Amino acid sequence: MARSIEDIQRDIERNRNQLARTLDELSVRTNPKNVAEDAKTRVTDGLKEPKVQAAIGVVAALIVGGIVLSVSRGRKRNKELDRIREMIEQAAK
Repeated sequence: MARSIEDIQRDIERNRNQLARTLDELSVRTNPKNVAEDAKTRVTDGLKEPKVQAAIGVVAALIVGGIVLSVSRGRKRNKELDRIREMIEQAAK
């Protein structure tokens, strides 16, 4: 049984409306402001996870430890340089 012209036109109109809704939804989803907001929400939610917080804590501890170690070594070098200067000054007298 062949479809009537009215049935075909209704199908075309229904498909056209569905396509228009889909395009509208895509334009909302791909709006840079919305994409940035979605990314911000995902990152914020991710940072609330205990595993992520633990990893951030470990990284922060390593950074602080590295800074403390660097400062400590620098002070030790300065003390050694001061001793060498004193020895040179005493030898020069």
